[in-house]
Amino acid sequence: MGDISFTGMTLKRQVKQLGDSAIVYDAQLLSQISATEFDPEHWQAAESIAGVGRGETLLIELAGMDCVLRHYYRGGIPGRFLNDQYLWTGQERVRSIREWDLLQEIADTGLPAPIAVAARYVRRGIWYTADLITRRIPDVTPFSHWLEQEEKDPRIWAVVGRCIAEFHAAGFCHADLNAHNVQITNDGRVYLLDWDRGRRRAPGKWHSSNLARLHRSCQKISGSGRVQFTPREWVDLVNGYSQL
Repeated sequence: MGDISFTGMTLKRQVKQLGDSAIVYDAQLLSQISATEFDPEHWQAAESIAGVGRGETLLIELAGMDCVLRHYYRGGIPGRFLNDQYLWTGQERVRSIREWDLLQEIADTGLPAPIAVAARYVRRGIWYTADLITRRIPDVTPFSHWLEQEEKDPRIWAVVGRCIAEFHAAGFCHADLNAHNVQITNDGRVYLLDWDRGRRRAPGKWHSSNLARLHRSCQKISGSGRVQFTPREWVDLVNGYSQL
């Protein structure tokens, strides 16, 4: 057991080995961390849960910071059988650590995404489970919920488009860009959440594919009958994207 230090551009990365498991954390945010901080039962026993977020997330307070604790679960057909287990192919390919590292890269550019605090994996033979702790972004509303509001600021469409363009210009490809992962603050700023399986890529056709994925998500929500999503609004988003 021990700490291995890595110094990045603006953040300090430490890896704490715990037998077949490990925790990666930012030493500028945490002086220490253990497996306990990743245990939902710990927070429940301490009555320190601030709330429950989307999906399998807990809102917690860690070292004086409002944070989000997320456990990784499989989706689709594999999720029916493996639930939260992933095949071990090396520490550098662990889902939570890859997302942690990507969020650090995003933070270095100053783009609006959650700040990574700590990531963990627990290995059991050929399988592992994973968790991630990030700083909580205050006063945000998912774009999917914003779409349902009766009175919406039409300028937000262009702001969302420009935000996505800034990530694309820096080479950040979101693997699941949908209306739930775009978040709007009360003062009209935009953040992109959930960077699992995201990566940095050279410019290419994935820019338009990313936008098309978001467009399908908005259409799906509109099809539910709760939202009136118009072609004019999407044009505003694309125009905002093109202004960069």
